[in-house]
Parts: sequence; C-alpha cells; structure tokens
Amino acid sequence: MGWLDALRGIAALAVAAHHFDLLQLIPFGGEIWLHFDLGLYGVFAFFIVSGYIIPASLERRGDIRGFWIGRIFRIYPALILTLVAAHVILPKIYAAVTFDGFNHDKLWLATNGLMLQDMLGVVNGLGVMWTLTYEMLFYFFVSGLYVVGWHRRSVPIAVGAAAVALVLGVSIAPNTLNTSLQAVDNLAVAAVLIVVMGIACMLSGNAMLARTGGMLLAGFGLVLVINNSRAPAYETWMIFATMFAGTVIYRAEQGQIEKVQAWLTVGFVVLAGALVGPMYNEGVYAQATWTSTWMAWTNSFLGAWASFGLFMLLRKRRFPRPLVWLGAVSFSVYLLHTPVKHFLVWQLGWKDYVRELADMPPLERTAWSLGYLAILLVVCWVVYRLVELPFQNLGRKLTKATNRRWPAQPVEAPPAREQAAPQPQPVLVGAGAGGGEPVGGRGPLG
Repeated sequence: MGWLDALRGIAALAVAAHHFDLLQLIPFGGEIWLHFDLGLYGVFAFFIVSGYIIPASLERRGDIRGFWIGRIFRIYPALILTLVAAHVILPKIYAAVTFDGFNHDKLWLATNGLMLQDMLGVVNGLGVMWTLTYEMLFYFFVSGLYVVGWHRRSVPIAVGAAAVALVLGVSIAPNTLNTSLQAVDNLAVAAVLIVVMGIACMLSGNAMLARTGGMLLAGFGLVLVINNSRAPAYETWMIFATMFAGTVIYRAEQGQIEKVQAWLTVGFVVLAGALVGPMYNEGVYAQATWTSTWMAWTNSFLGAWASFGLFMLLRKRRFPRPLVWLGAVSFSVYLLHTPVKHFLVWQLGWKDYVRELADMPPLERTAWSLGYLAILLVVCWVVYRLVELPFQNLGRKLTKATNRRWPAQPVEAPPAREQAAPQPQPVLVGAGAGGGEPVGGRGPLG
C-alpha cells in the first residue's frame, strides 16, 4: 500500500509547510493563501486515509483487544516523547508545548492524555494535537459499531454526518458543557472514568464487556461531538463525514457494498464539504477553522479528495521510494515539525523567524528552508527507528502474549445486513488475531 504511505508523506509535508509559513516566503504566496490552505489540505488528506484504513485494520484483525493495544503503542510513545522533549529542551519564550490547562496541570494532563482535549475545552498541548481528538473519537465510533455488528453501515453514517454539516453548520452551539472552570474540571474527571472503563472492557477479552465498552465509548463520543466541539459544527461533522466516506470506499473495494452506493455517498460528502465553505466559513467562523476565506476551505477540502482519488487510481503502480519512506516517518513529521522549527529559531536567536527569512536573499532563504527540512527528516527518522518501530513491535508481542494467556472471546454480534454479497477479503501481511498491523499502517495514525 505504498500509495497510502506516499499520500501521508505529502500531507505531512503540507502541514509542516503551513506551520513554516511557507506562503509568506514565496512570490504570490499571499494570493495562494486566500485560495488554498496547506494545513487544512493536509489534515483532511489524513482523515480520508484514516477512514479508509482504520476500520480495515480492526476488521481484518477480528480482535478488538488487539486493535486497541496496537493503537496505544502506535500513538502514545512518539507523542509523549515529543511533548516531554519539547517542554524540557525549549525555553519558555520559544515554547512549542503549552503545558497548562487553566493553570491546572492535572486537568491538562488528564485531557491531553486522553487525546480528547479539543472536545473538553482544554488547550492542546501541541497545536497539531487537535486532529488527534478527532482520530480518537473515530476509534470510539469504529469500535462501538464493530461490537454491535453495525460496522458496515458506513453509507448512512457518512451521508447523515454530511447532511448535519449542511443543515446545522453554525446552528449547534460549541462548548455547551463548559459553563465554568468547575464544569470543565468535572467533565475531565468524567471523561477519564468513562474512557478508562471503556478501554478496559475492550481489553478484557470478554465479549459482553467488549460490547459494553464499545457502546460506552461511542455514546460518550457522540455526546461530545453534539454538545462540546470547539470548532464550528460544519467542520466537526464534515470531518466525520469524510472519515466514514473513506470507509465507504474501502467497503466498495472489498465488494461489501455496491459501487454505485459508494459513488453516490462519496459524491454527496464531497459536494457537501465544498458547499459548507461558501455557506458558513466566513468571519468569526473562518477564524475558528484557521482559514483565510471560504475559498481556502473549499479548495483545500476538494484538493484532499482529489489527491486521494489520484493516488488510488495509481495504487497498482510502484511509487518512488522517498515518498513511501516519507509516509513511514509522517507521524513523527506531523508531531515534530513545530518543535524542531522552534529549536532552530532559538539556536539562531531570532525573535521573528518569518521576518528574518523574508529579509534574506532568495537563494539564502531557500537554503535555510531546505536545511530545516533536512534536519527535521533526520530527527523524524531517528524517532521512527528508535521509538515508533520498537514500540509497535512491543505492542504486537504484547497482543500475542495476551491472547495466548487469556484468549479473547469472539464478539458475536450479528453483522449488519449487507447490500451486496461480500467478496473474500485478502489478509494484509501481519494482520490477524496475533495483533499485527496491516501493510500501510505506518503513517500518521494509520
């Protein structure tokens, strides 16, 4: 699945370029900024890929416990290293991590530790962590649907979420549960108890407990999405519509649904995402999505889908090894690009790096930018080799050992009625009850 790795690598570079303020340093960058947002393009490309590969990872394992062990060992080691290293190494004036939550360290640790901070009214420890909240909620929903046998109902979920974005784009009030600091604190405590309980149930290996845990997490996630999103409703619901549309593509590819259903669903989601830009993404709402204009929103959203479609059409071709490699280290690139930038700016003693770069001759500016990219990729490769890979392997070993010692009961919920006869599903290398990751599961949260 080199095509997925290549797309993730490009998406990670787009996000890094956005936070590097690349468009402020190139000719006509200001005009591009008004019409296209590199950061939004990158994160929506990630969301499509996650929607495509995460349900496949769970279903091909057939093991909810193995899925969650894999996710925990996939995400947390690199994330914890990034947060701790950035906090310890960088001085406060160049800080990349906000190690605070209303001057309440326990609140910050609890919410960011759950990766639900963006839905709990607490500042993100690292700016890019807001997307991890949506990833975690997607895991909740995928798990809940799987344990009750509704995991193949991706079509109505994707269409329904897109319809909510269209109709209620700015009508759902954000942060309705955060009426006070005490309310935020109470919500954080509740979230810790609910999430720990839910994941513990799914790790238990008991079928009834697994179903209980999956439904608990999915229900809690839905409450947060409906009542407490920080972002405007059209962005929040379009993110989940996009992710489940990615799942729809996977299901059509596997013969689980008719292709005409997939085309109609994806077409509706793409059209809805394009329309919510001119309908809602203006003024204060555009500021809430960190985009300059509605055109930047719409073009970036469409660009992400166009990239996914192009790469999928080329999926049987061999992709350049550097792009595939970049996809392998893309999660580290996503996490580390801002801390590495702040470290270099600190070492150079700059106060405003954009102004410093803008004052350089073009050749020198280009050399500095390429130098930053080279240093970033070296650091990410080291983290990938020394942290990401070893912990992923440890997660696989733990899953195998746990399944040998305490065999998991199959979750025997009846599957949802299929729209088309299922075709044999090829097993990816390393997949199965032993807890191996599917091929292609190496990029950001893939």
